[in-house]
Amino acid sequence: MCVAGKLAVCLAVAGGFLAGANMVYAQGAAWQNTGHAGAGTQAATPPAGVDDRALDPAFAGVSGGTHPSPSFADDSPPILGEDAARQEAWALTLAFRREVPVAVSVSSAYKEAWVALARQQLEQAGYVLDRPQVLVVVDRNPKVQRLCLILAIPGSADWQVIGSTKVSTGTTGRQYYYITPTGVFPNSATRLGYRALGTKNENGIMGNGTTGMRVWDFGWQWAEKGWLPSRDKVQIRLEMHATDPVYLEQRLGHTASEGCIRIPSSLNVFIDRHGLLDTEYEQRATVDRRFAALLRKDRVASPIAGLLVVVVDTAGLAMPPAAAAFKNEAAPHRPIAHG
Repeated sequence: MCVAGKLAVCLAVAGGFLAGANMVYAQGAAWQNTGHAGAGTQAATPPAGVDDRALDPAFAGVSGGTHPSPSFADDSPPILGEDAARQEAWALTLAFRREVPVAVSVSSAYKEAWVALARQQLEQAGYVLDRPQVLVVVDRNPKVQRLCLILAIPGSADWQVIGSTKVSTGTTGRQYYYITPTGVFPNSATRLGYRALGTKNENGIMGNGTTGMRVWDFGWQWAEKGWLPSRDKVQIRLEMHATDPVYLEQRLGHTASEGCIRIPSSLNVFIDRHGLLDTEYEQRATVDRRFAALLRKDRVASPIAGLLVVVVDTAGLAMPPAAAAFKNEAAPHRPIAHG
């Protein structure tokens, strides 16, 4: 379940996650295209007070009622070289194994397919990666339903798997449930995400997970109506968030959502704590206290953090059976010895 009143939720909850000073963060990807289609759960026109333009410019000292394209102080850290980026990715892999107990292995075949499809989506969307960075790659194939953190390295054919988990994307056959579309979706600082309040719906379900779970908002996007044979499209809100830890998290690995990307709570915390989608948020936080309030106080942002979620679909490809696809983990990159 995705929540429309994100600004109110963010202001109510995020104050407990005030950002500390002198935080390390990474430079974002160079990108030219922000209008790519995506998925979510709220249909039709943005409700009053939730339009991206409703972000209060007074906090950032911006005159007028809308935010310009992200523009921040030129205080980004140096871009890591390939060797240093691979070392950092290996450190994240070790942390992933400790901090995400629901991790699953990735076969070489699926790694190659996800990398190839992610490259294709980036090219089609006009995104140019200007440095080594983490991509969050989601396979919406109903027989797969996996998320994989991948270190993308410009100019290299060998991208590096960091970790993977089961997820749930949009399902079919239920009215008002939408198919999560493929595409490239940035966690842009032109929108302000929020944190879950842990409230339950009429069925006793915490749709966005427990209190404080991060909700990444990718804006209003086009998605197919999963209950119609015609697959008509409508604009809905694409979000990525945790789900109810008791009733729904155990069902991850199957299509189930209204269009959003449901992820395990431990993965939610991992991405949040390491700032893996927050490069623009980190920079915006230096001039806008709402973004500073949203970011975790205890975060240790990775120098290879990025901002892109890439949704792909391996359906139709010649792949090994999904039941056996993740038994043989791709050989991890070992730390590179120096001296």
